[in-house]
Amino acid sequence: MAEVTFPLPDLGEGLISARVLEWLVEEGDWVERNAPLVELETTKSAVEIPSPQSGWVARLHVGADEELAVGESLVTFTVSDEQAGIVGTVPEEKKPQRRVRLTPPED
Repeated sequence: MAEVTFPLPDLGEGLISARVLEWLVEEGDWVERNAPLVELETTKSAVEIPSPQSGWVARLHVGADEELAVGESLVTFTVSDEQAGIVGTVPEEKKPQRRVRLTPPED
């Protein structure tokens, strides 16, 4: 088993921090990838952040009503060694497809 820490992502629009409104999971819970994880409030809106991966919630680094900066640790997951470090999939290299005809078709 390995631990993977998920930092507060950049929520866009120049926002540098967010406040935890409510955790939707608890330490020890199993979460699936893309399942609701936490509700955050920024100076512009409230947002729900999904889990970036499946795993056991090992540690919540901030409590409800606490603020943290972008890049600071939000939650740590315990995952199998095969999943450690994997978030998403590696894109495959594909041969480009020609979509434009360079010569008109012959009738």
